[in-house]
Amino acid sequence: MWSSRLCGVWPRVVGRMAACRRLPQRSFSVHVARRQQSFDPTDKPQFPGASAEFVDHLEFIQPNVISGIPIYRVMDRQGQIIRPSEDPQLSKETVLNFYQKMTLLNTMDRILYESQRQGRISFYMTNYGEEGTHIGSAAALEPNDLVFGQYREAGVLMYRGFPLDLFMAQCYANADDLGKGRQMPVHYGSKDLHFVTISSPLATQIPQAAGSAYALKRENLNRAVICYFGEGAASEGDAHAGFNFSATLECPLIFFCRNNGYAISTPTNEQYRGDGIAARGPGYGMMSIRVDGNDVFAVYNATKEARRRAVAENQPFLIEAMTYRIGHHSTSDDSSAYRSVDEVNYWDKQDHPISRLRHYMTARGWWGEDDERAWRKESRRTVMEAFEKAERRHKPKPDLLFTDVYHEMTGNLSKQRDAMWRHVNQYKEHYPLDAYDK
Repeated sequence: MWSSRLCGVWPRVVGRMAACRRLPQRSFSVHVARRQQSFDPTDKPQFPGASAEFVDHLEFIQPNVISGIPIYRVMDRQGQIIRPSEDPQLSKETVLNFYQKMTLLNTMDRILYESQRQGRISFYMTNYGEEGTHIGSAAALEPNDLVFGQYREAGVLMYRGFPLDLFMAQCYANADDLGKGRQMPVHYGSKDLHFVTISSPLATQIPQAAGSAYALKRENLNRAVICYFGEGAASEGDAHAGFNFSATLECPLIFFCRNNGYAISTPTNEQYRGDGIAARGPGYGMMSIRVDGNDVFAVYNATKEARRRAVAENQPFLIEAMTYRIGHHSTSDDSSAYRSVDEVNYWDKQDHPISRLRHYMTARGWWGEDDERAWRKESRRTVMEAFEKAERRHKPKPDLLFTDVYHEMTGNLSKQRDAMWRHVNQYKEHYPLDAYDK
């Protein structure tokens, strides 16, 4: 039995061994034939994952093979138009509105910052030095375009018509707050103004904006989405997801990066090694531009053109606005621990977006010292009125802690609400219920 099996197997084994002995010769002969072929420069790669040419020499791509991406600007630091063809030719009324919104935001920042320092509110983040990025971009959008902010875009919301009363109500978490006192200060939002409520976790808005832009594209609504973030947020994984989704799904989306020099205390030279954020766009297949963020006209022109093409061509655009964060990261930060006073003073005194626009208006006779004094006085009075009103207003009803989670309150939430009230009623002396809406 064993011999019969062996007789059946042996011829197959011998045949395979003979084939193996012949293989090297066959392989060698094919190899020699290929070596004798001349290099065909018209031979194009057919790989589906990249568009490139073949080369016959070994070379790694260097990180700085080209000079830095240029910074587009319209005005110099003295407010002079560099090239007349780039002047957006905005009316006097529009430019004055730009200036007044930028300075009003600055005034509101100063008052609310001091309010936090006095213990009146729990937290605040200023926008000092970045006002040009807010107003220039906001003015270039359509009113129904959807905005995803990070947490330093209050000027965008202000330009869209968000009143001072509601800014104050949100920071004071009073009964007038649209968020019903549930968010920490500066986490604004407005459904009517198409401004998605700000979320604290860094960069979560980037993939959310990509999804929203894709939805708008499918509905063919002729609307765009703009998503703001800082250069620090661009290091988050969510940035990669948002960039890649928006490019592959061909979404009408403007990624607006405010590169202000610091991610809290981390300077840009410790944040990345490449040429900033705009350089990443081509890697994702996105159109990109770098602009002078302290030049409100450059920001306006770039955003307006990006918005037009994003909607017309259904593709994302990346704008990197180079600016400087003059204030501390927040009231929880002391920036003197990681940067010099001289550095901050330079940007505050020599290259500020507000002073640059004022130079422009003054040169045209649109603004003078009397106008400046009158407006500063009026804007401070307006902010203080809203501030005082917010302080007097009651806090939201405590029951609102449990609403807006489900359409109908679930059993476990009802139990939590009842437990809260039992605790509050038992220790009334510790809970000033007179300060809350009934």
